[in-house]
Amino acid sequence: MLPRSAAAAEPTRRVAPRANPASSEAGFPALPDLGHGPRHPFVLPALPYAEGALAPAISARTVYFHYRRHHAGYVAALNRLLAARPPGAEPLVTIIRNSAGDPARAGLFNNAAQVWNHSFYWRNLTPGGGGRPGGIIAAAIDRSFGGYPAFRERLIAAAISQFGSGWVWLCAEGDGTGLTIRRTANAETPIQVPGVTPLLTIDVWEHAYYLDTQNRRADHVTQLVDRLLNWSFANRILETLRRPANPTPNPPGTAAAAPPQPERPARQPPATLQRASAPADTRAASLARLARRR
Repeated sequence: MLPRSAAAAEPTRRVAPRANPASSEAGFPALPDLGHGPRHPFVLPALPYAEGALAPAISARTVYFHYRRHHAGYVAALNRLLAARPPGAEPLVTIIRNSAGDPARAGLFNNAAQVWNHSFYWRNLTPGGGGRPGGIIAAAIDRSFGGYPAFRERLIAAAISQFGSGWVWLCAEGDGTGLTIRRTANAETPIQVPGVTPLLTIDVWEHAYYLDTQNRRADHVTQLVDRLLNWSFANRILETLRRPANPTPNPPGTAAAAPPQPERPARQPPATLQRASAPADTRAASLARLARRR
């Protein structure tokens, strides 16, 4: 049985959010609500499945330590670092972007980014997932990588060859018409980069796989790609990214422009009036002819 003695020290957890509601994070409307709360103090999001649901690709033991120790530890450390700030001062993505690349705030960045990365990671796995995708992402993969077999090979190779700890990401660039594979070291994350939207990720820190496959990272990565990737999750993000933005409303106090009206033909008199005028015109012409004869 797995140990439970430290459960009381874990950050608060909450029920998993509904499937892919719109994100409240500024600048990332396509990303789902990951469940950590919009403002600090942040919470440890609930897993969207049981701890043993990803077995045999990822064991319940690995999920337990990865989620309840590593992910929970990042949440607790981040909240300690933010304890002196007023509650709710900044959302998580803003903290990550504002602290990225600043050596003086490296601890803040590392914990904030790892909270976000892990909250995303758990959502992008699902029991019975993996393999060739459907939906709009299938066509995007064909267009960007020349087909699923070539994409799968490149994704696995990128994860295996990542030196040290880090992450491998499938990302949408710009409006989502092009996809790329990106590698980030340690806590680095694509949400630092404007115009890049993550769709899926593979955690290649050793705590993600060492209890199951020891140093055989390739075995872990291959099983995750073939059995666990949540293509429905990625499709929802890509569909939202490609959805046209709502039109900008008129500023307060400004009248809305009237919609263009169809051009109307010149108005004609009613048919009854047209018929009534004909006899009058005939009598006038007859009187004029009689006057000329006189």
